[in-house]
Amino acid sequence: MSLARFLQDRKASVAPLLALTAIPLFGFVGVAVDYSNASSVRTSMQSALDSAALMLSKSAGTLNSTQLQTSANNLFFANFTRPEALNPQITATYSTQSNGAAVTISATAKIQTKILGSLGFSQLNIASTSSVNWSNTRLRVALVLDNTGSMAQSGKMPALQTAAKNLLTQLKNAAQVDGDVYVSIVPFGKDVNVGPANYTSFWIDWTDWDIANGTCSKSKYTSKSTCTSNSHTWTPKNHNTWTGCVTDRDQNYDTLNTAPLSGSTLFPTEQYSSCPTALMPLSYDWTALNNKINAMSPAGNTNQAIGLAWGWQSLSQTAPLNAPPLDPNYQYQQVIILLSDGLNTQDRWYSSANPIDTRQQVACNNAKAAGITIYSVLVMSGDSTVLKSCATDASKYFALTNANQIITTFDAIGTSLARLHITH
Repeated sequence: MSLARFLQDRKASVAPLLALTAIPLFGFVGVAVDYSNASSVRTSMQSALDSAALMLSKSAGTLNSTQLQTSANNLFFANFTRPEALNPQITATYSTQSNGAAVTISATAKIQTKILGSLGFSQLNIASTSSVNWSNTRLRVALVLDNTGSMAQSGKMPALQTAAKNLLTQLKNAAQVDGDVYVSIVPFGKDVNVGPANYTSFWIDWTDWDIANGTCSKSKYTSKSTCTSNSHTWTPKNHNTWTGCVTDRDQNYDTLNTAPLSGSTLFPTEQYSSCPTALMPLSYDWTALNNKINAMSPAGNTNQAIGLAWGWQSLSQTAPLNAPPLDPNYQYQQVIILLSDGLNTQDRWYSSANPIDTRQQVACNNAKAAGITIYSVLVMSGDSTVLKSCATDASKYFALTNANQIITTFDAIGTSLARLHITH
């Protein structure tokens, strides 16, 4: 039969054919509508499971099975508000392995169909699972942050403060219990501020400070050398007037984390006019850490080497900063994140980049040999040979072209450091 004759045919044979065709078409529409609704509910279920699993992971190790189940139910239903999900059931488990622990939460429910019911399928089953896994590795991070005068330009300091606080949030969220993650903050300029309250500490060297800060018995003489050479008495100022800054240790202790005992191992004080805000040793007091970031203010010249040295000191279990002892039941990842916006300009001995870079490179090599992982970040200054070679590997060196990239870079570093991850 030709197409023309088929179209002109008015006999009743076409109607049954169309009716038969409508049945599967109706079924396909039903499948699309009802399965789309089920998929939407399952997406909401997955989101609620992810949130519940992350929150539950904070306390799972301290709960018995009944408490774990109750907490999982409460956390899940606080975020899951889909009334079309019938009789949702939650199952929570906590497990430990030699390399860590995991929380798994699973959910099942039924969805009442709207169209498929007429075809004999009154309900659809949905299910989803979320797991949070964490290793037995604990994390210690030293944030070594440029606070020099040039950080006041191009929005660099505000961007750094935002980035550092975001990173603190990431690290806080990665911790299951207090002590899983510690962070220190080491702002640096030419010097590092260890806190003026330490003026009585045994590890301080006052030799140079006493020479530079004092009064002569004959007021016309303003330096110790001219005072004593003219047979007058030089009286150093009270050490409690010190602003807290220390400069580089004697070489080669400036490139090591050797515990201070006497002589060249001590830390020389300096009354530096652009002394940065005081460093903060390792801590998990997240409020205090954020406040320290807020207190940073740009001033002075650049000495990345001393910042690196004190970042390493903050990870060391010896004086002066006395990091908390390492628990033998855990593995530890120790990290320095060193950020600067320019080349080295001044240290205790030099006023040009090359010799300072040389000292810094030795310190970097020593820290890496001691098992410290180093990330280095250069902001809006082209490239830096010493920062690039200081990083543990090429993937941990970042040369940024604008201030806002500090935020995204720290976010990427934080993601790589966080030990928690979700698996579906």
